[in-house]
Formats: sequence, structure tokens, C-alpha cells
Amino acid sequence: MREEIIVSGRNNPLIDPQLHVWHWEIPTYLFLGGLAAGLMFFAALYYLRGKENDYRTAVKLAPMIAPIALALGLVALFLDLHHKLYFWRLYTTIRLESPMSWGAWTLMVVTPVSIIWSALHIKELFPNWDWKFDFAKELIDFFQKKKKVLAWIMLISSAILGIYTGILFSAFNARPLWNTSIMGPLFLASGLSAGAAVVIWMSKDHAERKRFAQLDLMIIGIELFLIIHMFMGFLASTQVQIDAVNLFLGGPYTAQFWGFVVILGMIVPAILEGLELKGYKIPVAIPVVLVLFGSIMLRFIISNAGQASRWLY
Repeated sequence: MREEIIVSGRNNPLIDPQLHVWHWEIPTYLFLGGLAAGLMFFAALYYLRGKENDYRTAVKLAPMIAPIALALGLVALFLDLHHKLYFWRLYTTIRLESPMSWGAWTLMVVTPVSIIWSALHIKELFPNWDWKFDFAKELIDFFQKKKKVLAWIMLISSAILGIYTGILFSAFNARPLWNTSIMGPLFLASGLSAGAAVVIWMSKDHAERKRFAQLDLMIIGIELFLIIHMFMGFLASTQVQIDAVNLFLGGPYTAQFWGFVVILGMIVPAILEGLELKGYKIPVAIPVVLVLFGSIMLRFIISNAGQASRWLY
């Protein structure tokens, strides 16, 4: 017989359980949204800089993955919804204080823009492609003339989408681990890194691959800085935030976070990309797969660990 003395209802799994209501669908959606944001951001950026022909893969080919990623992400998000038949109500109002409202309307802009951008460059991938209907050809001609405006819309909306994937977490005050302003920039940087990795994988041009390897190295450095800054902020805060960050500093998520996200997802690919830039022959798939693996693991671990963190007082 075991005697237990319960002095508080808090932290009692029979009274105050840890509620894990976000499962694989949400981090999958956030990863795919971040990847699409990264691809679209670089496409718009280098088009506006007049590098359309220098970085052909980044501007014309890689962005074709974006609408596919967004579609799969929206499917994952739809599967997570409890009241699936009422998703359309998000589009009957705009609530500036709600990150989900921002996300819904951002996706309403980003998704068609990604499709239009892909349609403008589909002949790059399929040279014999023919728009059989006149209205389709007229639409393509119209957007071709407005391409610079479209690029600006895509640049801004993709940046918002990338930041939103982190703000979706940081807006939850009840979860101490999520409630930090670093989450938005960190997820944006992670999405940009994933986008740069995909461009490296798809590109056959040595100069383009070199440029995006340099970019990825810089972005990985920014990610590591943001992670360190986030942890320092938690450790200098209240006991609740200290307990939250201790999940990664000796707690149950330590090995996963530092092993999968930081070492395998950032440090190792950064070393490999650095060796590649120095002239060593490195199989391009290895650092790319590691970056993508680290990016998706970041979402899964932050999602699960955040739901394990809580206010105890």
C-alpha cells in the first residue's frame, strides 16, 4: 500500500494533466509552410534584384515546389481541425489580435500567388507546355506584365508566412516555452534555410549552388544565435521559464534537441557546406537532407516540449 499526500491540485496528472492537443499535423504544416515561404522569398528576392537568369533554379524552378508544399500543409492542418466543416468561418472576419486569423488570410494570399508564379515559369520545366485555352493565355500574359508587382507581393507575404509559423506558438501565453518573441524570427530563419537547401539540391549551376551554400551557412549561424539568445532569455527570467528551458538542458528533450536539431540539423551540414566551399567533394544530398531533417525536427520538438511546459503557480 502506498500513501500519497496531495498538497496541491497543480501538477497532479489526475487533476491537472499535461494536455497534448497538437499532434503531428501542426508541426508538419508549420514545416511545409516554412519551406514554401523560404522558396518563395528567395524567388522574389532574386527576381527583384535582376538575377533571374543567374539564379534560374531559385527564381523559376524551385518555387514550383511551394504550391505543393502549401497544399500538403493545408491538408495536414485540415486533418487537425475538430470542426472541419466550419473552417470557412476564418474568412468571414479579420481579427488583428489573432495569429490564426493572420495565418488564414496570409495563406489566402500566398497560395494563389505561388500557383501563379509557378504557372509563369512552367515552360522552364516543360518546354512543350501549351495553354490550350485563350483565357489562360490572356491571364499568363497579364501576370507576366505585372510580374514585378507579383514579386513584391510574394516577397512580403512569404516573409509574413515564415514569421507566422513561429508566432503561432509564441502567442500562447499559457505555454512558457512558446511565449517568446524569438520564436517568429527563429522559424523564419529555419524556413529560409530549408528553402536554400532545396535550391542547392535542385540546381545544376555551380555558381548558384555556391551562392546558396553561403546563404545557408549565414542563416544557420543566425539560427544558432537565436537559439542561444532564446535560452539566455529564459534562464534570466522567472522560475517558470527556467523550468521550461531546462527541458532542453538536462530534461527529457535534451538529447533530441541538441542531437537532431542543433548537431545533425545545423552544425554538421554547416561543416559539410563549408568543406564544399573550400573545394572538397561532398555529396550534395547529405547536407541538404540534414538541413531539412533538422528543420522538421525543430517544429516537432518545440511543439511537444511546449505542450509539456506550463505555469505551476
